[in-house]
Amino acid sequence: MYGPNSDLKAYESIAQAMGGAMSTTGLEDGPPLCTSAQIGDSGSGIHMVAAILAALYQRTQTGRGQRVEVAMQDSVLNLVRVKMRDQQRLQHGPLSEYPNKTFGKAVPRSGNASGGGHPGTALRCKPGGQNDYVYVVFQPQIWDRLLQGMGRDDLIGDPRYSTPAARLERLDEVYALVESWTMQYTKFEVNEKFNAIDVPCGPILDTSDLINDEHLKVREMIVDVPHPQRGTFKTVGSPLKLSDSPVEITPSPLFGEHTEEVLREVMGYDKEKVDQLRKEGVV
Repeated sequence: MYGPNSDLKAYESIAQAMGGAMSTTGLEDGPPLCTSAQIGDSGSGIHMVAAILAALYQRTQTGRGQRVEVAMQDSVLNLVRVKMRDQQRLQHGPLSEYPNKTFGKAVPRSGNASGGGHPGTALRCKPGGQNDYVYVVFQPQIWDRLLQGMGRDDLIGDPRYSTPAARLERLDEVYALVESWTMQYTKFEVNEKFNAIDVPCGPILDTSDLINDEHLKVREMIVDVPHPQRGTFKTVGSPLKLSDSPVEITPSPLFGEHTEEVLREVMGYDKEKVDQLRKEGVV
C-alpha cells in the first residue's frame, strides 16, 4: 500500500468515516451515521475482484502480471461518488433535490433524499410500525397519475404543484400530501397500487421481510442450507447470476472434515501414514 495513511488500521466504520459516507448519512440535525451495509469491507472485496479480473485479463493478453491494490477508503469514496458530484455543484448554488434548505461548504446529510436527481423520500404506511414505510421517487412525469391513483384529481393542474419547480419549493408539503394517503394502506398495498400506475417505489423491507420474500427465494438470494450439526438454516445466496456457472451455496466444512483427503491427495500420504499421524495425535 502507498500513501500517508497506508499504515493506519482500517475497520468498516472508520472506512465509512474517512470515505465520505458518514458525513452525508443521517438527518440534517443529527450526528453522522454509519450504514449497516458493509460498504467498506464487502465493497472493498467487490472492488478487489474487479481489479483481479482485470489483471488476469491483462496477463492472458500480454503474459505480464501486476500488483493489485484496493484500499477501503478508496472503495467507500467510489461508492459515494455522487456526493462528490454534488460537492462540485454546490459551488454554483443550492442542491435543489435535497429536502433541507440550509447548506454550508459541504454536501449536507442527505436524510432520505433520493440522490438521483429526482425528489424522493420514505412515507409512513399502516399500521405505523418501525419499518412500515414505502420509498417513493417523485419523477416529474408521474405527478398527475399519482394524484389520480390517490383519488386527488382535484389537485391536477393546481399551480402549487403542477410543475417540478413548484413542487421543489414545497417538498415537505408534497410529501405530507402523499403520506396522508399512504398511511391508509400497508407498505405492500401501497407498493402494489403505485407500481400498477408506474410510480417508482418500494417498501422498506426489514430482515424479517427479506428472509421471507418470495422474489428473493425465486432468485435464490435467500436459500436453505442443510448443516450436519446445526440443521437447515437460511442464508444469503450469491448475487452473481451466471447462465453457465451457477453458484451452489453449501455449509462450511466441519473441523477436520477434509484432513484425510488433504493428507492423501495433496501431501501424498498413504493410509498407513495417515493412521500413524492420527495415532500420534498429530491430526
